[in-house]
Amino acid sequence: MKKTTREAMHSSARIDWATPKKVFDSLHKEFNFTLDVCATSANAKTPKYFNRRENGLKQDWNKKGANWMNPPYGDPEHPCKKNCKKKKCAERGHHNRKYIPGITDWVEKAANEMITRGCKTVALLPSRTDTGYFHSFIWDEETNGPRQGIDIRFYKGRIKFEGAEHPAPFPSVIVVFDPVLYSVQEAMKEGIKKQAF
Repeated sequence: MKKTTREAMHSSARIDWATPKKVFDSLHKEFNFTLDVCATSANAKTPKYFNRRENGLKQDWNKKGANWMNPPYGDPEHPCKKNCKKKKCAERGHHNRKYIPGITDWVEKAANEMITRGCKTVALLPSRTDTGYFHSFIWDEETNGPRQGIDIRFYKGRIKFEGAEHPAPFPSVIVVFDPVLYSVQEAMKEGIKKQAF
């Protein structure tokens, strides 16, 4: 893979690409979203949403209805060290003074909200099955299938995000963090354990 292609697949100058209406509407029809957990006033898909100032990572998500999540796709960034020489900092002309959350933080939050609070969240994510967050929160290597409570839907073709000139250079996936599915699978697991004794 060319270096430029690889860089395009894993980075972007923007982090607020809006979900295409057609993609959102078909999912909204199925799930009836009540909250967009990480949005701006320009790209929010529901009347109720958390913006950057409110920081959805620090909020309790809705338990009634489903939550929509199209998070920033970048990796988390840690604060720069004293003599930082990161290329990224040189290109943007400043250093990070605080932690900047990335896609891993959002996927972990969705999984935790499902398990601890019973929140259903539907996420539009890049289909990066080689990443740590995919294997930590979405895919179970032991069962070679989705983790408990997770439904995965691979999106056919490449999504063209609102405002983008071209389709994304990567495939996408819809990940449903479903507390009902989680509870059913948990009960089945407990039943199997009891039968074994």
